[in-house]
Amino acid sequence: MNFSAREDVDAPIQEVFDTMTDFAAAERAALRRGAEVTRNDVQGVGTQWDVKFMFRGKRRQMQALLEQCSAPDAIFVAAEGSGLTSKLKIDLVALSPRKTRIAVNFDVRPQTIPARIFLQSLRLTKSALTKRFKNGLHKYARGLEAKFSGTAGQPRA
Repeated sequence: MNFSAREDVDAPIQEVFDTMTDFAAAERAALRRGAEVTRNDVQGVGTQWDVKFMFRGKRRQMQALLEQCSAPDAIFVAAEGSGLTSKLKIDLVALSPRKTRIAVNFDVRPQTIPARIFLQSLRLTKSALTKRFKNGLHKYARGLEAKFSGTAGQPRA
């Protein structure tokens, strides 16, 4: 199952990349949402996380690995757990010195029969999940713009 979305952000590519690779902030955000996150001591490519979280009423566990991080263009994370493998690819493109396009592609594949059944149940709600995925990226992009424009918390015109 594949999800993809893209958003344009009014911020320079290097600032967007730096924010997206602030993994400590991402870990804190996951902890606030109830996940348990443990990171190995490696910094940069090779960083590994063990993550435990609740999804659809069941405790899930996965291991994620930062496979590529080429500033300021791409971030690639592979993960596996609960019978699934997934790949997250984030591409950043400078549209101008002050505008960046974020393109996110998330692919999930089953490795076991129970995981295949789980993914089949998700396919029934794929349109709603895709909408949530795109809405999440949209909110993230607007948050980045607010952070870099100094208008955090103010409504956008």
